[in-house]
Amino acid sequence: MKNVPDTKLGKMYKEHIQHILDKNIDALLDQYTDDATLISSFSKSPVVYKGRDQVNEHMQGILGIDGLETEIIFWAETEDPETLMITEQITMTVGGEQSEMRFADSWVLENGRIAIHFAGMVQHPDGTLA
Repeated sequence: MKNVPDTKLGKMYKEHIQHILDKNIDALLDQYTDDATLISSFSKSPVVYKGRDQVNEHMQGILGIDGLETEIIFWAETEDPETLMITEQITMTVGGEQSEMRFADSWVLENGRIAIHFAGMVQHPDGTLA
């Protein structure tokens, strides 16, 4: 992980990525509220996941990741309300093949847990822009 600030949300982001690396879905889900909403653009069209069970369904994709490197390109956070907006350059290995892409993640937190997560793909592995 590169360029992650030493802040409360920086620490939470590092834990989030570590849970992905460890393939620890339960710990990852514990970072979310029970009624969290996650909006994903990974499949080139929006998919909305609501509640712990559906967010868990989305997180199953991390089980196929063998390596993950992140570099923060843009970072912004607020304290009241507690929010995070980032752009990341991602390198990951899935099925023995390395891919590079760019993500844009935004979190809205309630009581220190993610209530809304916009999980956006900015540039797909094939180079197309979202």
